[in-house]
Amino acid sequence: MINAIAKKQPTTVTQPFSQLHESEPHWFAVYTRFKSEKVVKQLLTNKGIESYLPLQKVTRRYTRKIKQHEIPLISCYVFVKIVKDEYVPVLETDNVVNFVKFKKNLVAIPENEMDLLKWVVGEGDEVIAEPGSYKEGDLVELISGKLTGLKGRLVEKQGKKQMVVELETIGFSLQMTVDVSLLRKL
Repeated sequence: MINAIAKKQPTTVTQPFSQLHESEPHWFAVYTRFKSEKVVKQLLTNKGIESYLPLQKVTRRYTRKIKQHEIPLISCYVFVKIVKDEYVPVLETDNVVNFVKFKKNLVAIPENEMDLLKWVVGEGDEVIAEPGSYKEGDLVELISGKLTGLKGRLVEKQGKKQMVVELETIGFSLQMTVDVSLLRKL
C-alpha cells in the first residue's frame, strides 16, 4: 500500500493596499453620481477638503441663442488631496459613490499628473501635431507654450495632425492637437 500525501501549495493572496498617509496629503480620484461633479466639489470645499474638478468650456448653439457651458473634462470624477483622516468624510459626502481603485488598491495620483491636468484645462488653444518624422509610439515633449514639459506618447495618427497624451495613473487619455514646432522627440 502506498501512502500518497498531497502537498498543499501555498496560495499567494495579495492584500489590497492604500497609499493614504497619516500626515502627507496625496491626490486621489473620487467617483461621483452622474452630473453631480460640481455639487460634490462644493460640498468637499465646504468640509475644508482640497478638491479639484477639471472643467472645459463648451459652446452650445440653440435655436435662438449661443451659450457657453463649463462641463467636467472627465465625467463623474472629482480629485481630492487628502490624508488618512479625511478618507471617511470624503466617502460620507452626498453624491460620492466611491474612490477610484485599481485592482482593489487605493493608488495616489502623482502630483505631476495633476499639474498636467490643470495645464491642459488652462490651455485654451487647440494643439495640432504635424507628425513629419514622428511615428506612432514615439515619446514626445512640448518645448514651448503653457504646456512646456508635457510628455506623452504619439498613439495614433488621425489625419495628419493629432497626438494623444496618456495619463496612465488616472487611466484616461487626453487628446490634443499640437503645432509640430512645439514638439521634441524624446
